[in-house]
Amino acid sequence: MHRLINQVRPYAWGARGAIPRLLGVEPDGRPQAELWLGAHPGAPSTVVTDTGPTPFEDVIAAAPRDVLGGPTIARFGPRLPFLLKVLAAEEPLSLQVHPDADRARAGFAAEEAAGIPVDAPHRNYRDPQAKPELVLALEPFEALCGFRHPAAARADLDGLTGALAGILRRDLADPDTHRALRAALTRLLTLGAADRPRLLADFVAEWRRSGCGPHHATVLELAERYPGDPGAVAALLLNRVTLRPGEALFLPAGNVHAYLRGTAVEVMASSDNVLRAGLTGKHVDTEELLHVVDFSVLPIPYTDAVPVDGRREFRPGVPDFALATLGPGAIDAHLPGGAPSVVLALDGGADLKAERGDKLTLARGESVFVPAATGRVDVLGDGHLVAATVGA
Repeated sequence: MHRLINQVRPYAWGARGAIPRLLGVEPDGRPQAELWLGAHPGAPSTVVTDTGPTPFEDVIAAAPRDVLGGPTIARFGPRLPFLLKVLAAEEPLSLQVHPDADRARAGFAAEEAAGIPVDAPHRNYRDPQAKPELVLALEPFEALCGFRHPAAARADLDGLTGALAGILRRDLADPDTHRALRAALTRLLTLGAADRPRLLADFVAEWRRSGCGPHHATVLELAERYPGDPGAVAALLLNRVTLRPGEALFLPAGNVHAYLRGTAVEVMASSDNVLRAGLTGKHVDTEELLHVVDFSVLPIPYTDAVPVDGRREFRPGVPDFALATLGPGAIDAHLPGGAPSVVLALDGGADLKAERGDKLTLARGESVFVPAATGRVDVLGDGHLVAATVGA
């Protein structure tokens, strides 16, 4: 078992205090958006080995079978297939969607062949991996997630007389829900440059006076933060969700979503592929995004945990990752071993003891990497831990 030194991403939407409080450091006044724990090249953790701090990729390269285990290598090659994050949002993130594996591989290959630098602002695919993800709320966590029924969105537009509201009502009246949602979202994202500012401003002004329902305040907030951005109106097409602490959502490929505010743990396939639809100053590729979006009307993708040997496991059915929680409260559990794991203490502390004799104590904000060869790890303590590992 090896302690980790992790990187914080200072994105503009990040909260100032949540991640510093977790790590036990003084806030510096800048946004601290995401704490990354893993080997993704965008912000890899450093592994503290017997010879000192070592880049994660070097630890894997030195002994891939011991670090990852044979089954993980057979499925994913010699790489850590998951990434664990702590996300702290003070402002809304972009309206976004992630590609499936086939689209990610094809898009990455095409952009590589075109010679687009991997860090170019207009690059869509920064790696050839899909990016399904699971978000677990640590406090009340606000989000937009997946399409609601077009009839529900259309009902919220009843009584509005502006031009854009009328056009959207017609789009959403199509009895084919896929076609209705595709038409409405395409309409918003392809508004002509000459007409867009007027249409959106008129809509927001009328919505302020006449809008209703759970989306009323959300549309106004997004329109204020991102004036002239059609993503604020597109929020009407999506489910408005509030997660309570301990509740989780699973976001598969194609699910349009935006996190609005709150602190959560995320675990995902180790990828940084994001296609944005709005609520951002970053690159938006509307044509590519519309190829990726799943326009199905589905239930809100809440994900329940299953109790297993003193821990609660979220296994959403993807091969890349699973997430276990230990606590909050008294912890008497074990991690089964045989696959790589990353463990983070969110509160309190715990003693970790491996069947091969390694011992380590984790306190709040500390994390550890458990190689596959470590075997079973017994965990005793009083606090709240999360452990990410490979999916079934």
